[in-house]
Formats: sequence, structure tokens, C-alpha cells
Amino acid sequence: MSKSINTKVLVIGGGPGGYVAAIRAGQLGLETTLVENSRLGGTCLIRGCIPSKALIHVADTYAEMAHSAGKGWRGISLNNKPSLKLAETVKWKESVVDKLNSGVGSLLSRAKVQVVSGWAKFSDAKTCLVETPDGAVTIRAEHVILAAGSKPVELPNLPFGDAVISSTEALSLDKLPKNLAVVGAGYIGLELGIAFRKLGSKVTVVEAQDRILPLYDQELSKPVAKHLEQLGVTVHLNAKADKYAAGKLSVILDGGEASKIAADKVLVTVGRKPNTQGWGLEEMGVDMDGPFVKVDDKCQTSMRDVWAIGDLVGEPMLAHKASAQGEMVAEIIAGHRRTFDPLVIPAVCFTDPEIVSVGQTPSDLQESRNDVLTVKFPFAANGRALTIGRGDDGGFVRVLARQSDHRILGVQAVGSHISDLSGEFALAIEMGASLEDISGVIHAHPTLSEAFFEASLKGLGKAIHA
Repeated sequence: MSKSINTKVLVIGGGPGGYVAAIRAGQLGLETTLVENSRLGGTCLIRGCIPSKALIHVADTYAEMAHSAGKGWRGISLNNKPSLKLAETVKWKESVVDKLNSGVGSLLSRAKVQVVSGWAKFSDAKTCLVETPDGAVTIRAEHVILAAGSKPVELPNLPFGDAVISSTEALSLDKLPKNLAVVGAGYIGLELGIAFRKLGSKVTVVEAQDRILPLYDQELSKPVAKHLEQLGVTVHLNAKADKYAAGKLSVILDGGEASKIAADKVLVTVGRKPNTQGWGLEEMGVDMDGPFVKVDDKCQTSMRDVWAIGDLVGEPMLAHKASAQGEMVAEIIAGHRRTFDPLVIPAVCFTDPEIVSVGQTPSDLQESRNDVLTVKFPFAANGRALTIGRGDDGGFVRVLARQSDHRILGVQAVGSHISDLSGEFALAIEMGASLEDISGVIHAHPTLSEAFFEASLKGLGKAIHA
């Protein structure tokens, strides 16, 4: 016999958009039910952002220890190279994931959100059937928040399975691949490719476009390209991955030459697509915008009281965008006046070195370039970067400001640990800061944040250290 639940708010998906929406709705006193087929936390927490950063951290630690073997490095020497037990690394990574997963569950419980484990299938816009381990549950809601997320894009000639893997499987390998081929030189492919190279894999990257990290301008990607070369990562640009068989990936290189690359694993990272299949979206009567669910500036779909957030509604597919939208929708349902209209959504690429882009870029401002002031400050002149041995990686902070009033329009940066400054960059633009505002704030020394300060001074023609 099936069970029925009637609820004020129904959230589909327990990722960073869905669980934040549910928690905020619960905090506002709305009866809320969340349906999640897998573990709470979604792609970001369980099989994306968090586990990949844990693996990157281990890879960085291992690489530093390996540098110290033999003759030593920076005064530290080891008699032998470090050894890696990838299964234990994965076990530690899972402990981090487990802790955060448990934390999400506790927060939902504290907000009095009812969590239903199972796969939802909608029969109309406000009704779904969930197959749970304990039987079928029918849920009817006044408001529905769709937060089903996204999934990796699969290539027809390289379907996932066995040796051909997505980032999900790459983060759970218990044995280090001797040879790893990465198809796609976007941020996911390069983050993981660099990590596996540092751990000891021979890594080859195959990219169809004419440069790596095509979403970032070449000035930002150049230091990453340099580091890939230093690491011994082979990069094939203007190349097409064909088929995988007998431990080799067939590739058509730039110029049409056919080649075969030895690969124990082929990591395909050519993008992600919204997860719109298999849960009855077609029964809900909502309008689509290409592959995405169409929404307005309140994340309202074409169906009254049905909302959609996160990766389902378009680029950028970022966890922090989904969380912000989830919080907003919950407050709108509770009667608050809100719209989703951020000036900026920070984007971070956790390669080595890291890349941050906040606000407008040089290409965005091409038409108004005569009224744009562009200034850069190199980390080679930053004391903190030098003390952590990263002053020579080509990193910098670049500030774009309006010439007429010095208002900051965009900030991009590349360098070690630069992701930690993304918040300061975003805050400056959201608050309408000018170069004078940033240069008037005393920044602690020695920190990487001084590069932002120094770039602002430089833009005013009074640089101290440049």
C-alpha cells in the first residue's frame, strides 16, 4: 500500500541548490519535503568539487615530498621517494565527503525538512511518485523546486564504461593509472589531469580547440600551459579523440595525422548537461530554453508555483549559483520580495596555478575599450607568493576599471591559492568599489591580497612595488 505526503514545498534534488532551498524553506516555517535518489550533497559534495579538491591537495603534498627525495628541495631531503596507496587516499577523501554529507543531513533535520530517499517521477506539475526502499510514496505539493543538477556529457564514440570514465569514476579509482588520456582541456579535465600527473601517471590531454581552457583568455591560461609543460603533460590541440581499444586511444592530430595513445584509462571531460531525463519533466508542462528549463529572474518556470534552479536553468553550472538561487526561491515562496540579479558570479579553476575570473573580462569590454583601464600586478613582486615558492609561475592579478570614474568592472587572477581571493574580488564589484576604495583599504602583509591592492594603486598611477 502506497503512502501519501502533502507538503507546502517539494524540493527535487539534494545538491547545493536543493538542500539549501530546503533548509531555508524550513527555517522560514514552510512545511518542506526533499527527495534525493542518492546521497545528500549532490554532484558537488559527493563526486565533484569536494572530492576533487581533496585529491588535488594530496597530489600537491605528494609532489612536494617527491621533490625532496634525493638531493633535496628547499632544505628538505628524503632518503627515498614517497610511496602512494591510492586506495587509502580515496578512503581519506571519502571520510571528508562523509563528514559533509552527515552535516547536510543534520542541517536538514534541524530545519525540520522531511527527506525521502528514492527516485521521483512526476505525473503532473505538482504530483510525483517516489520509489523508496520502503515502498512507493505519492507526494503532492503547493510549490515544487526542481534542482536535479547535471551529469557528464558522453561522447558517442567513447561511451562510459570499463576504461572510459567520467570524473565520477576518476575520483574513486583504487589504483593509479600508468597512462591516463584526458579528452577535453577544460577546467575539469585539467584539474584532474594535473593531479594524476603529480601522483605519477603519464598524462596526455586531447583538446579539439586550438588552446587549453577555452573559457578563459590566453593571458590567464598561459601560466597553466607553462606548468603543464614543466610537469611533462603532453597536450594535443586541434585534435579529435576517436575510439578506444586494446589499451590505446585513437586520435586524429592537428593536420589529419592518425595516432594512438597508450592509456589504461580514458577520462572524458567534454562538459556537463542538465539532468532532465527520467523523472517526468515532460509531464510538468514547463517551457524549455534549449536543453535547459526556462525561468525568469525569480527562477519561476512557465508553470505557476513550479521553480527551477542551478544547473537545470543554464550557465554557469556552479554550485554557489545554485545555492544562491535556492535560498532566493525559498524566501519568495515565504512571501519575500527577491530577484536573482547578481552583478557577478565568481568562477574558479583549480588547476596549478589556479585561475579566478569575476565580473567582466577584456572580451566583454571590447566595444568600450577606450573607457577601460586595465592594470596588472605580478605575483613575482608579492612577498607572500615568494615565501611559498610560487612567485615564478607567471601569476598576476588583473583589474579592469572604468577610465572615467575608476569603478571596478572585473578582476581576473592566476596564481597559487588565488581562489581564496575570489570573495574579495566579488565583494568589491558587488559593492561598486573603485580603485580608490581598494587602494584606501590597508591589506595585511605578507598576503596574496596585496596584489589586488597594488594593482589598484598602479591603476591610479601611484604603484609602490611595481
